[in-house]
This record gives sequence, C-alpha cells and structure tokens, in this order.
Amino acid sequence: MRRITALTGAVEAARRYARNNPEKVRQYTEKAGSFVDKQTKGKYHNKIDNVVRKINKSADGQG
Repeated sequence: MRRITALTGAVEAARRYARNNPEKVRQYTEKAGSFVDKQTKGKYHNKIDNVVRKINKSADGQG
C-alpha cells in the first residue's frame, strides 16, 4: 500500500511540474523522443511521435 501512495504522490508532483513548466516538458519530451527513436532506428517512430504529442498536449493543459 505504501508503494501505491508513493507512486500517487510522484504522479501528482509530475503533473504539477508539467502544468507549471510546459515549455520545459515539451523540450524534454522532444529530446527523449528523439533519443528513443534513434536507439530503435526509427522502428517505432509513429508510436513515439504520438506519445510525445500527447504529453505535450497534456502539458499545455489540453489533455
């Protein structure tokens, strides 16, 4: 039960950070997406791109 509580706290902290710093979140997700895409040699490019878009949309308060 403690793990769930800790995880819930971490998720809420991440949400607050994303709401307060949408530009930084966008920057980090773009870098992470590019890194993963490069490491997988583009095999999952569409899926990675969709996830990055969803995160950025959420950080902008639209999701």
